[in-house]
Amino acid sequence: MRILLLGGTTEASRMARALAEAGLAALFSYAGRTAAPVAQPLPMRVGGFGGAEGLAAFLRAEGISHVIDATHPFAAQMSRNATLACAETRTALIALERAPWRAGPGDQWRHVHDITAAARALPEAQTRVFLAIGRQHLQAFADHPQHHYLLRLVDPPQALPLPQAQAVIARGPFTLQDDLALMRDHGTRIVVAKNAGGEGARAKLDAARALGLPVILIDRPEIPDRPRAETPAAVLRWLGHPANLGV
Repeated sequence: MRILLLGGTTEASRMARALAEAGLAALFSYAGRTAAPVAQPLPMRVGGFGGAEGLAAFLRAEGISHVIDATHPFAAQMSRNATLACAETRTALIALERAPWRAGPGDQWRHVHDITAAARALPEAQTRVFLAIGRQHLQAFADHPQHHYLLRLVDPPQALPLPQAQAVIARGPFTLQDDLALMRDHGTRIVVAKNAGGEGARAKLDAARALGLPVILIDRPEIPDRPRAETPAAVLRWLGHPANLGV
């Protein structure tokens, strides 16, 4: 057994610890979008594979028997490539995937299909927006330059396509108190977020509820069907390893 763990999330780091504690041969792969990725207890590689064909060639060359896709729920292209490459090479594949967030009492969520729809859903009147979507899809909001945008990024940006934007550089997970303070300090009136799921990024939604703020929530992209698990223990069971490691 030789495992490729496609990472970049909190769940991927937990999975890496579980694999290391189990003594399983595994390689951790980062996409390379952050300047200083978190160190892992497994051998690491950083960078892309060159699409589905490149990933298939890598699986063959490295003798990979199992792939665990623990990428971000919005890393749709990587997940599609993994599905195609594993099908071509007959490599076992499972997704370690967070359950999506669901609204509760007091939440004011408006669901939209994608980034473009989220930008269009903003009001015409100038307001202060906490744009909690990362740095890759900011261009869609450049067509709405009247707003003041607050960004929270892992790395300092080279340039921003938004004329009125302030970037806070920080790495999560964040607490409810962290996000309450952030939104109060910056006068946030509306939150835009991806439905990433999980606990590490939920605080901004809980803070929005506590402050009575509306949230524009972007639905997850469609990804080909594949086996899924929500915990590292469930993935270990899928691998045929006893999952009694306290992970």
